Amino acid sequence: MSHSVRARMTLLYGGFFALITIGVPLAALGFQALVVGHGGAVCTEADCPDPPMDEPRDGGRITTLVAIAVIVVLAFAVCWWLTGRMLRPLHRITDAARRLSLSTLHERIALTGPDDELRRLADTFDAMLDRLERAASSQRRFVANASHELRTPLAVQRTAIEVGLADPTPERLERIRAELLSNTLRSERIIDGLLQLANGERGPDAPAPVELATVVRQVVAEHPTGAVTVRTALTPVTVLGDEVMLAQMVSNLVRNAIRYNVPDGGVQVVLLEKGELTISNSGPRVAEETAGELFEPFRSRSRDGAGLGLSIVAAIVRAHGGTVTLRPNPEGGLTVRVCLPPHPM
Repeated sequence: MSHSVRARMTLLYGGFFALITIGVPLAALGFQALVVGHGGAVCTEADCPDPPMDEPRDGGRITTLVAIAVIVVLAFAVCWWLTGRMLRPLHRITDAARRLSLSTLHERIALTGPDDELRRLADTFDAMLDRLERAASSQRRFVANASHELRTPLAVQRTAIEVGLADPTPERLERIRAELLSNTLRSERIIDGLLQLANGERGPDAPAPVELATVVRQVVAEHPTGAVTVRTALTPVTVLGDEVMLAQMVSNLVRNAIRYNVPDGGVQVVLLEKGELTISNSGPRVAEETAGELFEPFRSRSRDGAGLGLSIVAAIVRAHGGTVTLRPNPEGGLTVRVCLPPHPM
């Protein structure tokens, strides 16, 4: 493709230069063919007497034509060289795209030179490679963590079974039975979380208007708060999406805000008309530099969870065209802000 573009550009600019180079002398020769006669009359060479020194003039014309031919050839050669130089960055971009694979995502074009369209194209391609490299790295970490999380309960179950077979006393078998049941439930939670994460990343199949305030109110009412006080300030707002997925997103946030709290702590749930949902709690302090990592899978685990709650939240929010941010509170706890585009009724 690049060679055809180079050839077309060479023919275009070289032909234009050749047209000018040949056209101007031909126009001059045509003008010289008109000879002004005596008394102001105009005649052509066929009507007027032959001018003297025809042979030198013919020789000059031949020399002129040869010079024009040489200039035209040089013009096409220069145009071919210039277009090749202009298209050289495209060759680098094409080569980088051709080499692109999971093992070469670290390579960059790093084009230097003037800030023109080709430089911006190369920078855009490098930015795309940055995003692909981060996505691939995140996927590798996710697969490794998921494999570890799924393998751990299986290893514990195997050990418990081997111990029970070695000494099958009633008391030991009862403890092993309880341990096997606990690890099985943990494996189920991990698998359910992975399925929810996959569904959240896929997005809603048939988006429909959802009254978000009603969803939040129902979710808060369904969660036992214990000694934690939950306060709500909900403004009616309609968003476009899947009601079940949005309820799952709110449920994960409310459950985490209640679970990771201090005794007699509080949770504040605020929903604004512009589609902004804010959930903050009075939990333990969280370092600013580690807050953003909580959205990654298996970063925060508890005995009753799989470490996928906030990852599912982020996936559902992105699938609904929104954004989610997390900020540690100075006095302790976290504030999670979800912004979803409101749907006009």
